[in-house]
Amino acid sequence: METLNAAWGLMTGFDPALIAIVSLSLRVSLSAVFFGLVIGSPLGAALAIWDFPGKQVLIVISNAMMALPPVVVGLGVYVLLSRAGPLGELGLLFTPTAMIIAQTVLITPIIMALTREAVIPLRRDYQQLMISLDVGPLLQLKTLLWDARFGVTTAVLAGFGRAIAEVGAVLIVGGNINGLTRVMTTTIALETSKGNLELALALGIVLISIAIIVNAVIYFVGQIGRQYQESAR
Repeated sequence: METLNAAWGLMTGFDPALIAIVSLSLRVSLSAVFFGLVIGSPLGAALAIWDFPGKQVLIVISNAMMALPPVVVGLGVYVLLSRAGPLGELGLLFTPTAMIIAQTVLITPIIMALTREAVIPLRRDYQQLMISLDVGPLLQLKTLLWDARFGVTTAVLAGFGRAIAEVGAVLIVGGNINGLTRVMTTTIALETSKGNLELALALGIVLISIAIIVNAVIYFVGQIGRQYQESAR
């Protein structure tokens, strides 16, 4: 209880170290979600709309990438950004940018797969209409993405949930440097090993609160989406 009270005091007192760690975590994860959305949602919609050779292979690969081990992703990004790697001259290793890249690689397949699942039913509903109106491929993509916006929003929130709770990849490429690349998950692991349970517990409470909020938003977005589809019918 003393530890819990101390952790609560850090939260209610807006401890500067706590605020800095939470802010960096949100900045990295939200940036990764943005890039994951820009890359993953059009690709997912394209896999749902267009037929081309090798499509099934790409679907299998994209679905398999949803289960990518974070440490493997971290290792791959580390190799690319290390001094001996092809992108070593950019000096991105052990920076927030490297962490954003690693998280983007992790969550893009999630957004891509969930967007595809959201667009497939709409494609079946609108396919004959779009053929009769001779709608171009890009306009089809934009139209179906907009109509699947509730599903895409759910995909984005799922990606954010994965990113904010990730520890392995960001630990490898970020280095867990105090004041620079130390996020909530890596700080919890470090502070627990050091016996500083107050800060670890405070960050844990914040992380759980974020997870609950994200899941609540996913639920309500899904409810709104279902009501919208029923009213449209």
